[in-house]
Amino acid sequence: MFSRVRSQQGVAVAGVTLLGYGGMVLVGALGQPIPYAVAALVVVAGELALATRLADTGELLEKAGLGPVWRRLVRDLSVVLLVVTAVRPGAGATLAVLLLPAALWTVAVGTTALTRIVEGRAATPAFTRNIDLGALRRVPVPPAWAQRLAGLRLPLLNVLLVPAAVAAALVDRVTPVVVTGLVTLAAGLVTAAVLAVTWLRGRGRSPGVLPAVHDWLARERPEVALYFAGPAKDVYQANMWLAPVEAAGRPAVVLLRAEDAFAELADTRLPVICVPAGVDFMNLDLGPIRVALYAANVGANIHLLREPGVKHVFVGHGDSDKQASANPYSKVYDEVWVAGPAGRERYARAGVGVQDRNIVEIGRPQLAGVHTFGSGAADHLFTVLYAPTWEGWLDDDPYHTSLVLMGERIVAGLLAAGNLRLIYKPHPLTGTRSRRARAVHERIVARIRAAGGQTDPTSLDGTAHLVVTGRTPALFDCFNVTDLLVSDVSSVVSDFVQSERPYVVANPAGRPEDEFRRTFPTARAAYLLSPDCGELAKILAVTRTGDDPLTEARRELREYLLGPAGANPMERFRAEIGRLCG
Repeated sequence: MFSRVRSQQGVAVAGVTLLGYGGMVLVGALGQPIPYAVAALVVVAGELALATRLADTGELLEKAGLGPVWRRLVRDLSVVLLVVTAVRPGAGATLAVLLLPAALWTVAVGTTALTRIVEGRAATPAFTRNIDLGALRRVPVPPAWAQRLAGLRLPLLNVLLVPAAVAAALVDRVTPVVVTGLVTLAAGLVTAAVLAVTWLRGRGRSPGVLPAVHDWLARERPEVALYFAGPAKDVYQANMWLAPVEAAGRPAVVLLRAEDAFAELADTRLPVICVPAGVDFMNLDLGPIRVALYAANVGANIHLLREPGVKHVFVGHGDSDKQASANPYSKVYDEVWVAGPAGRERYARAGVGVQDRNIVEIGRPQLAGVHTFGSGAADHLFTVLYAPTWEGWLDDDPYHTSLVLMGERIVAGLLAAGNLRLIYKPHPLTGTRSRRARAVHERIVARIRAAGGQTDPTSLDGTAHLVVTGRTPALFDCFNVTDLLVSDVSSVVSDFVQSERPYVVANPAGRPEDEFRRTFPTARAAYLLSPDCGELAKILAVTRTGDDPLTEARRELREYLLGPAGANPMERFRAEIGRLCG
């Protein structure tokens, strides 16, 4: 509801703003200063709204060819029309009124090119964390105010011509417009001069980051690389492997390819190198690296896969029954590491060309901190975690997530049950592809908030309902306070089985129970929830007793999904790393 209202407001504001621009041109051509001033105030108010709280609508206007540049050109045209029509200056004054705004636009175009040259020279080809690169030669950059003002943002200064034009029309003289135009042009020329001086100072210089990174690699000789080429929204996939790689006991480095992912990477003591450009990355000397671990299947993996002296291992970002856990892309790796026998059988059933001899079972080293018992706190309130997966890549798959078809019924049923705490933790990508999913998510958050819940908490303590959407508290921390999980076919289910506590898997398509469990082995020890959620009350009643009939099935499933109960997955991970490092 909030999203729809916000969208309607955006359309209304955009429409009124565009009408305001049309009004400025019309009354300017008629030489009417007072109506012109009113239209200008409407435009200013609309522009402020589009630049702040309605930024999404502003972006849509730009995509439609009605962006800020077009609107500023219309504004400057209206200024010229008002002055020429209302004041009727002589030829020389008319030429000044025409040329001064145009001159600032000319300077703006020139500073656009100059800014790209300066920024291109100063752009850092690599970013690092936890690495001492020594003293680096710095390329000069222009002051922040010049960077913000330069380019096609520069004609924003011409907004001062609007009140000047009104004043000129009222006093019947062009002087206010000419003086204001000279001031704005001078400001533009100063900006251009600062950029030009910065460019001259930086001639012949280039950042020394890449040579320093080369020196560090040659000096420290990392043997293990955790490689991630995805964007910031997917960086959780790399985050889950930071702690295991750090504990592996081998010199290691994290290699990233996107600057925004570098900024969002979780805290780690591992050295981190981000090299966005493919050519720059392929020119790195990666000879010391013996093992490369890949958390996701993306096209830019090829830039490291081309290294012949490296053992390339796909570790993924969680085992599940979804198709992504048996991707044909996995054939490119030397080995594919899975948690348990279920992962091995999944590839065999899929028949995507991954050879059984190249599959290694290592368990899930991330689950070392997941307790296999419930909370022992005296004030513990029965806690249900609803952790739906996201909508997926396919537009025609309404059953990928329970959120769209069942989410509101699930949350409503849990809130109505009473004497329990709900923790809602959606997938990080929820709503990124589907507006319906995003809208349902927003309604669920509003419903939980109305029930006294807290959003974006920093702790899981207390008894209030929670909406957890940030990086912390982490999913596995939520597991440790959870008595019952409600989720979808996803790696969340596989990981939660480590706790041996009861869980529910949603069945949005309403498949027959036997077929569902056969198709999705992770649901073998689950309670199933049909689209109408009619079983929810009974499931809560059974699981609250702590003695439900699926307890033994969950213990057996745990070994099938995650490997032998007595095996230490961190030790297995460390041993496999050591084997490949030789």
